[in-house]
Amino acid sequence: MNALQDYPVIYEQKVAWGDMDAFGHVNNVIYYRYIESARLCYLGRLNILNEDIYTVVASNQCQYFQPVLYPDCLKIGARVDELRNSAFRMHYSIWSEQLKDIVAVGEAVIVCVNKTDMKKTQIPHHIKDKIKALEKEIHHLI
Repeated sequence: MNALQDYPVIYEQKVAWGDMDAFGHVNNVIYYRYIESARLCYLGRLNILNEDIYTVVASNQCQYFQPVLYPDCLKIGARVDELRNSAFRMHYSIWSEQLKDIVAVGEAVIVCVNKTDMKKTQIPHHIKDKIKALEKEIHHLI
């Protein structure tokens, strides 16, 4: 599983029978739920959910390489590739235990907004510091 060595947070996700669609593989929309869970795991490490801001997905995408079938266990790597003033860009890789390979990659831009007026706001400096420290754990420069 060296494919996830560049990710400081790795979230484990079991594939449920209900995740599959009529074609017998995990539906494309479900990958976004998996990515969301990995993102929340990463954000939890930052303790950002206890801040006076919300994190909002401004854009996201996913590329699918191989179909995933039930039963499987996925490992989703999450990292921050770019820090901006009020946003950060995250990258995700989804690795299948069953296939022993990366089955999809994704990316999202996360924007911080003020809880009271929902307007874009700066990422708190101590949160930026936590992101940098977490990313240094895997020697990945941002």
